[in-house]
Amino acid sequence: MLLQNKKIAIVGGGPGGLTLAKLLQIQGADVTVYERDINKNTRVQGSPLDLHEQSGLAALRKANLLDEFKKNFMIGADKMVIVNEHAAILYSDHENKADENFGHAHFRPEIDRGALRKILLESLPADTIVWDSHFISMEQQNEGWCLHFKNEINAYADLVIAADGANSKIRPYITDSQPFYTGITMLEGNIYEAEKHVPHIFALLRGGKIMAFGNQKNILMGQKANGEIGFYASFKAAEHWAANSGLNFSDKTQVFAWFKTTYAEWSPIWNELFEHVVLPFIPRPIYCMPFDQTWPALPNLTMLGDAAHVMPPFAGEGVNMAMLDALELSDCLTSGQYNTMQEAISFYEINMRKRAAIMAQESLENGERMHSEHALTNMLEFFSQH
Repeated sequence: MLLQNKKIAIVGGGPGGLTLAKLLQIQGADVTVYERDINKNTRVQGSPLDLHEQSGLAALRKANLLDEFKKNFMIGADKMVIVNEHAAILYSDHENKADENFGHAHFRPEIDRGALRKILLESLPADTIVWDSHFISMEQQNEGWCLHFKNEINAYADLVIAADGANSKIRPYITDSQPFYTGITMLEGNIYEAEKHVPHIFALLRGGKIMAFGNQKNILMGQKANGEIGFYASFKAAEHWAANSGLNFSDKTQVFAWFKTTYAEWSPIWNELFEHVVLPFIPRPIYCMPFDQTWPALPNLTMLGDAAHVMPPFAGEGVNMAMLDALELSDCLTSGQYNTMQEAISFYEINMRKRAAIMAQESLENGERMHSEHALTNMLEFFSQH
């Protein structure tokens, strides 16, 4: 096996990195994951994840973790209503969508990010993860790399895999490709005890998702674990809107005033989100890697997930592509089909770039469609056909 007697470092303990660690350990590889979070109890931010049959779920199946996923996914969280800016329901699949349909190509069960992370972490030996490891730099050493972390730990690895997200510090060692701004910014908020604090929105949500469209702006939200709701105000803005807005995102009054001005045509029903949010709000400018990026394969370094192909969230493909990366990279490294690690990495990267470019373009086009003048009509037509 190519990885025999090799030390493998995965930098980043998100779904992609942890899935890869599990898949490689099944094959007997010596894997260490370096994660910047202080410990396993650090709160995982972000909306729930919908996993797809041929990517995220396929990776979990190969990792022998599908049964655990089935015990923890959020039943009904994939159901959705589409509404206008006045919260009038114009589409709902709550009545005709099955609660569970594993194996069906279009079933996309949702799971809370923290729950998925817990499943993956508990499947790994405790010493697999080195917490509080904030990557700083690395340099070539012998046939591999010497990695340096902010906590003054240094580590050697024969093979390094970057799974450190959209702002990857390792990607520049592989390529000078840079993501481009899509023109869309999302302002993230979270509500605890949603049934108590935002009863009107909670009733509209019904444990699933809401997509609200009006005046080239969106409000997108979904049920999270523990009775929480995550929501995003999504709108067209200049790239550095967050820095130039003058808003203090830890000041509820300021952001609420901005919302009432920017979403002036929207019903007051949405106000309760901004009145009961858990501060701070998190502005998220949306980026995408170029569709035509390429680079020569290295013999001891590669990357997966957002580090390789960050894309907009408007097709639900980000985490699925990352977990499929993990599945395909582990297969390439352990199948015995390649004579060298460089050959295996090259085959993986060529295919990864091709499929990621297709998904990124779809996600980018969906984002434009969702923020267009006719967004509501477009999305109603799309979901009615599907």
